Amino acid sequence: MINIYQTQTILAAIELMKKKNTFLRDRYFPTSENDIFVTEDVLVEYKDEKQSKIAPCVAPMRGGIPVGREGYKTERLAPANVAPERPLTIDDLNKKQFGETVFSQRTPAQREAAILRQDITDLNEMIDGREEYMAAQTLFRNGYSMRHYADQYGGDKYEEFQIKFYDEENNPAIYAPAAAWSKTNENLPADLYHMARILKRRGLRATDLIFGWEVSQTMLHNDYIYKLLDNRRLDLLSISPKEMPDGVVSYGKINCNGVMIELLCYEEEYVDEKGVTTTFIPANEICMTSPGVGRTLYGAVTQMEQADGQFHTYAAKRVPHVIADAKNSVRTLTQKSKPLTIPNFKNSSISSKVLF
Repeated sequence: MINIYQTQTILAAIELMKKKNTFLRDRYFPTSENDIFVTEDVLVEYKDEKQSKIAPCVAPMRGGIPVGREGYKTERLAPANVAPERPLTIDDLNKKQFGETVFSQRTPAQREAAILRQDITDLNEMIDGREEYMAAQTLFRNGYSMRHYADQYGGDKYEEFQIKFYDEENNPAIYAPAAAWSKTNENLPADLYHMARILKRRGLRATDLIFGWEVSQTMLHNDYIYKLLDNRRLDLLSISPKEMPDGVVSYGKINCNGVMIELLCYEEEYVDEKGVTTTFIPANEICMTSPGVGRTLYGAVTQMEQADGQFHTYAAKRVPHVIADAKNSVRTLTQKSKPLTIPNFKNSSISSKVLF
């Protein structure tokens, strides 16, 4: 008989479950098999800004001139420890579950597997949300800060986890627009072009513009945008809104002096530790970047298994941990993960506050 609470069994089930929409993480910070480490710490490597150099001319019969290699930065970091958990009690098993009839004949034992599956799904989605938050902060803030709580989520006892992907005192990957974007602002395409130029001077691609609902409405009702749409001789803007499978709306593309930028509106929300609902994307900001700009790394999880009382290390994105308290008839499921989103290059995305 299969033990549904065995770690390997739950790990296999997790791989088959439907994933939550995580557009930012999946498009800009994908994970390869080399990004899942067998140690709790992960090796973080990101390159300096690319510089377009040309080869030196050398006098005849003088051999060659040494040229430097592209620099990069390597650090060992401990990823954030993400560990939501959910207890299962006799009272939970005796209650009618969602979708059951009023006079359901299901026994507590029959409900157990269904509740376990739902708990795994819920905890996985919570971790997905945390990783999406990290991806958004990496794009818009060039780093992130998170709190490790000691007991109660949102309480006063916590340790701050902070990481930034720049060496300067202030974030250098910020562009200040000439003026706030408004209905009459004609600098909108020029601002986008200047942002793209900043990335291209670093040897990076500029293909995506990410923003929220407020910015999308400002852009779509901009008078200068209407002028571009009315110009039939110049192919400067193509607006054709369509919803993509991963929860984002593509409004089309804008031609900024030959640089084609796709306009992507992302409105997904989350509830923070204070119970406040907010969007992953800052309401008054935009971010210019390109797909695959970074990676999501995962550190290994080491835990003691109740079955044999021994420590086991798992190199995986999600690691379940089940503890049974027979005396109090409580079984607790904890879903553990050690994620870390990182860019491949320094300052590989550029953000801007355009509504103020």
